Amino acid sequence: MQTSTVARNLVLGALLGLFVASAAHASGTTHADKVVVIKGENLLLLLHNGKILKSYKVAVGRNPGRRVRRGDNRTPEGNYVIDRRNPRSGFYKALHISYPNASDIRMAKKLGVSPGGEVLIHGLPEGFEDLGASHADFNWTRGCIAVSNEEMDEIWDLVADGTPVRILP
Repeated sequence: MQTSTVARNLVLGALLGLFVASAAHASGTTHADKVVVIKGENLLLLLHNGKILKSYKVAVGRNPGRRVRRGDNRTPEGNYVIDRRNPRSGFYKALHISYPNASDIRMAKKLGVSPGGEVLIHGLPEGFEDLGASHADFNWTRGCIAVSNEEMDEIWDLVADGTPVRILP
């Protein structure tokens, strides 16, 4: 199945439960049990039991494709987890993604390069807060996943350390 078809099916299937999930979120009791990023759609989804809690337009790495090495300005693809958080990040707040995984390390080793690290879901850098969601009109990160600061506050509250993250092309 093509990536765009997979992404559409995931989004459409999850939308069926959006009303119920939105009501649960409004009560403040439901947290995401999975984060899905669809790079080609510039979309980040917070899911609970397969239903969308929230969705966000995001900016990803400025270069298309899968991250292979440090400094290639690409966002990785694969399965990771949120493994720590930084409330004082240079990009407002940041959730650290457990990149590189074993597959990323094998690929980089095969190519004789460093896979790099420090892939984050983060807010906006100081001085750019006023951009809000319009920051996602183009891909500008060095391989991270960026949202507005207001959106980062929501994500911060809804995503616990240890939450799985799946990054799709």
